Amino acid sequence: MRVIRFHLLLFVATLLIAGPAVAQRRVPPPSKEAAMFSFAPIAKKAAPAVVNVYVRGRVQASPLQMAEEQFFRRFFGERLGMPQDRVQNSLGSGVIVHPDGLVVTNTHVVKVGGNAEIKVVLTDKREFDARVVMQDEKADIAILKLEGGDGRFNFLEFADSDDLEVGDMVLAIGNPFGVGQTVTQGIVSALARTEIGQSEAQVFIQTDAAINPGNSGGALVDMNGRLAGINTAIYSQSGGSHGIGFAIPSNLVKLFAESAISGRKVARPWIGAKLEPMTRDIADALGIERAAGAVVSRVTAKSAAADAGLQVGDVVTSVDGTAVDDPRALIYRLTTRGIGSKAKLDFIRKGRVQSTELTLRAAPEPGKGDIRNLTGNHPFDGARVATLSPALADELGLDEEQGVVLLSVRPGSIAAKLGFAPGDIAISVGGVALDNAATLDAQLKKKQPVWQVEVKRQGRVLNLQIRG
Repeated sequence: MRVIRFHLLLFVATLLIAGPAVAQRRVPPPSKEAAMFSFAPIAKKAAPAVVNVYVRGRVQASPLQMAEEQFFRRFFGERLGMPQDRVQNSLGSGVIVHPDGLVVTNTHVVKVGGNAEIKVVLTDKREFDARVVMQDEKADIAILKLEGGDGRFNFLEFADSDDLEVGDMVLAIGNPFGVGQTVTQGIVSALARTEIGQSEAQVFIQTDAAINPGNSGGALVDMNGRLAGINTAIYSQSGGSHGIGFAIPSNLVKLFAESAISGRKVARPWIGAKLEPMTRDIADALGIERAAGAVVSRVTAKSAAADAGLQVGDVVTSVDGTAVDDPRALIYRLTTRGIGSKAKLDFIRKGRVQSTELTLRAAPEPGKGDIRNLTGNHPFDGARVATLSPALADELGLDEEQGVVLLSVRPGSIAAKLGFAPGDIAISVGGVALDNAATLDAQLKKKQPVWQVEVKRQGRVLNLQIRG
């Protein structure tokens, strides 16, 4: 019995001395004594690289705000004055990821209007002006550059977010509600969450570490003091933390940071296949037990998917051995691989598991004249349009591959007053079918007493008659 106790004590002592090795093996503490430890060394290592981000910008009063002010002037006279541009402030967090002062944060933190002033405050109270060098709305990632400084900023190294497992302990560091830098602790609650994002590029790590407004752009740190993710969103009915927070995985953040350092734009791979989420009904129809994966519903000729031999009806289930539950998870995996690399796809075809190799390449560049800004006395004045292609249709999430799509509409323009919106597809003008932006531009130069316009919006075709 003494021998057994001796070996047990030796085992506990070994665990206590080993420290980081125990964490790598992910085993529960063998005793109460072994569980009594502090996160202070990790916080001290990571906290100096987490910053507060303050953004101040002017935005134009909206038409609704202007109408409200006109309403109040009827009762209070001209004391209210004319509608003024409004000052909008934004508060968030950021993480220094390079000693030269490169800061990662969320796009929604820094996007408050034109000519915004961005201030970044470090933990040692030093304050720097910052400028945006890259931002991506789909991924909600923005890269800032601190102006000045000695080029020796504290920074966090990137962790491999693919190494995270549900149950791993993490720290969240940020500036909630503007109270100052705060450290909270929790675990990884789930991986590859895709249901909450608005974009196919958004895949999240879920954590129960307390995240609140102001934490956006802050660090999710692993037990080695490395950056595992950028805290981005919370699920809340009150505005406060309910233990459901979401962070952008570090592998995607690293892709944007490295692109900013090299000065190149992030190019997402275009596989040339339309992907649909797997449902229980589709799984039953295909005779598949697990209702997970990305269903191929369309393959574009001469695309990466076509070259890899994918066919309509195939169900892609994994990328390089990592299971994917839906199209967003698949696109995320391919995006983090990078253009020019190859990925092994496992897929199910007619009940059989097969594999293929997919070469990742960027979408074809639009041709000369395929994107145009339209102006003039016609219904599409103020619209920026593009010739619809399979690649652009995939990017915009459209089913159509032909026509002319509206990319944006200038406020106050004729197109805006008529109610045209981004995503509308111009099918014909004056009875002439539109196959490219040049044809639309040519038709609009022919003056019409009444414009006959056919537009498709969210699957519905609208036939409009607009006076010239």
